[in-house]
Amino acid sequence: MKKTSKKTWMIASALTIGMAVLTPLQAGATSVEPTNGVTVQIEKQITGTIKKFNGVGVGIKGIDGKNYYISFSKFSDEQVKQMRKIIVEGQEITVEGGVVEDYADFYTFEDYKKELPKNIPNEELTKLEKMYSEVKKLEKEASKTKDMKESEKKYEELHKLWEEMFQITKPYILASWQPQPFNEFLEYYYEFSENNIVIAENDKKKLKDIYEEWVKLRKDGQEEKSEEKMKEFKKILRPYLDELNPPETFEKYIEGVNLEKISTEDLAKLKAIYEDSQKAERDENYELYNKLSMEFYDIISQFIIPPTFEEYMSDYMSLRYEIKVNKADSKRLKQLYEEILKLDKKEDSTKIDEKWEAFNNILEPYFEANKEILISASKLTINGQEYLPR
Repeated sequence: MKKTSKKTWMIASALTIGMAVLTPLQAGATSVEPTNGVTVQIEKQITGTIKKFNGVGVGIKGIDGKNYYISFSKFSDEQVKQMRKIIVEGQEITVEGGVVEDYADFYTFEDYKKELPKNIPNEELTKLEKMYSEVKKLEKEASKTKDMKESEKKYEELHKLWEEMFQITKPYILASWQPQPFNEFLEYYYEFSENNIVIAENDKKKLKDIYEEWVKLRKDGQEEKSEEKMKEFKKILRPYLDELNPPETFEKYIEGVNLEKISTEDLAKLKAIYEDSQKAERDENYELYNKLSMEFYDIISQFIIPPTFEEYMSDYMSLRYEIKVNKADSKRLKQLYEEILKLDKKEDSTKIDEKWEAFNNILEPYFEANKEILISASKLTINGQEYLPR
C-alpha cells in the first residue's frame, strides 16, 4: 500500500471531487497543424536548463523563456539507460528535434513495428497500422477531455484495441521468442544476484525446473497453465524477495502520516487491513488489494490532517514549472480552498465540485500561458558531448 502523505491527500481528494490533476511534465503542447491527417514535425534547436527528468525525457526552461518537454523516444533503451546516469536537474542541454502536437506523437507505428518479430505478414501489419492509428486517436482524445467518465471510456476502448493487436502478434512473438537463461531471468526481473541474496540449492533447483516448465507452456500458448506455474515460482521465491526488499511495517508506514487523534480501535482496524492488503499485493490478488486499499483510505481519511493552502499549492505547483499566481488570484484561491475543506467535512459533494471548478478556472490561464512545447529529440548536447539516436 502506498504511503498516505499530504500529497496523497491532495491527489486522492482531487480524484474524488473532480479536480483535474496533470502528471509531472504534462502542462500542455504547442499546436501544430496536421497535413493530410499527418502531424508535421517542425525542426527546432533550443538550449535551456533541465528542470525535471522522468527517466524517458526531460522538461527544460529554454533560454528563450519558454517551457519544453524533450522526449528520448528515438534513442535506444541502452542510450536512455546511460542518460539516466549523466542527466541532473539544473544542467544545461542543447536539443535538436521535431516539434510534435501531442505526447502520443512521440511513439509512431514505425517505432512499434521495430519491436515486433520480422516474420509478421504484410497483411497483418496493415491491420495493425490501422488499429495503431485508432489507438493514438483515442489516446489523444482521452488525454484532452475534461469529463472523467468520457476519458475512462476512451481508455477502455484503447486497452481493448491493444489486446486485439496483441492477439494478432502473439503467435509470431511466441514463435520467435528466445527465453533468457534461468539465472539471467532471476537477475533481470527480480534483481537477484550472488552478491545480494543466496537462494538455497534445493529451492534454486525447484525454481529452475518450474521456470523450464513455464517456458514450455508459454511457447505452447497454454496461458492459464503457464500462469499457474509462475504462481508456484513466485511462492517459492517470496521469502527471498521479502529478504531482498523487506515490506514496510504498519508502524513504519503510519509514522509518515500526519493524523489527528485516532482511537486505538481504529488504529487496530487500519493495521489489520494494511497487513491483509500487503498480502493480497504479494499474492497478486489485485482485486482484493484495491478493495482493501479503498477500505483503508475510507478510515484513514477521517483522521488525515489536510495540508494548509500554502502546502497544497507548493505540492500542486511542484507538478508544473515555476508558475507564480498574482496576489489577488492567490487570495481568492485560498478562500475557495478553505471553503472546500469545510464542505469536505460535511461531505457536500455537489458544492465541493463547484468550488473545485472555480478553483481550476482561476488557475487555467496560468497553465495555458506555461504550456510546454513538445520536441522529439534527434540530437542532444550535454556537457559538450553530442548524442545521436542509434
